[in-house]
Amino acid sequence: MRDAFGGVVNLVMIVVFLVIVSGYLAFNVNYTKAFRVKNYIISTFEEYEGKCDVSSSCNTKIKEYMKAIGYSAVNFSIQDYTCHDGYCYKKTQVSAAGEDLKERAYFKVVTQINIDIPIINKILPSLKIFQVSGDTKQITIR
Repeated sequence: MRDAFGGVVNLVMIVVFLVIVSGYLAFNVNYTKAFRVKNYIISTFEEYEGKCDVSSSCNTKIKEYMKAIGYSAVNFSIQDYTCHDGYCYKKTQVSAAGEDLKERAYFKVVTQINIDIPIINKILPSLKIFQVSGDTKQITIR
């Protein structure tokens, strides 16, 4: 009887270890996708000088990239941010000083790490640790 009990305990420990390692690897893959998408969105915003509306070629380019790497964040939205299909951004004006009176702004971009585990989504629906954010350089808006 002792041997049977020891075998079950060992089996449970192995299964728990495999679940933890698999979850960690899945989280890392999804974090990498969110980070890559965030960096691509920032570089695209800088390339298009912040003109990334819903129907613009900038937004189309971002959507194609997200589809190509397999990134998706369904129903992702943040208060006070403009959100499009898996990412959100917020424009912040920078005050002009001196002789150069051109209008400048930078954008804060946020993507979400897609963790599709129902229990975690119910317990921690808006945990900020599952979001990746970054800022563009100052962009001169014409």
